[in-house]
Amino acid sequence: MQEGPTGHKPRHRTLLALGLAAYAALLACIVFWPRPVDRGLSGYLDQVLRLLHSFGAPAWVDYTLVEAAANVLLFFPAGLLLAAWLNPRWCWLAAVVGLCVSAGIEATQALLLPERYATPHDVVANGLGAALGTLAVYAWHSRSPTGRPQTRTHPD
Repeated sequence: MQEGPTGHKPRHRTLLALGLAAYAALLACIVFWPRPVDRGLSGYLDQVLRLLHSFGAPAWVDYTLVEAAANVLLFFPAGLLLAAWLNPRWCWLAAVVGLCVSAGIEATQALLLPERYATPHDVVANGLGAALGTLAVYAWHSRSPTGRPQTRTHPD
């Protein structure tokens, strides 16, 4: 099978596009749900955090950290799938697109979903997730064909 201009076989590009479309549909359901998606979990999360604190977890391990980590994890696949779909030369755009999509989502939530909380912190966390997904693709592209990391030789 011949590789296309992006360095992927056409079948791989199709699978990546399907994965990206499925992810986008799931993301839309989560971010445009009229009420906060964690509303029913807050009591359970409080119990888990109290348990962690009883075992010595520092006080900064709190709801804010959990929410930020969830936002990072939510956008990691965006960066990963989009960067993998793009030509390796342009895969850095996945991080930029992730940040812009996040800003658009937060603006839409602020304007149209009064029960949702749109914050700049969410944009930053989502953007970080997309950037980390993009970096994972960069790491994948930088490995050698043998699966071992490439080493540079320096002239003596």
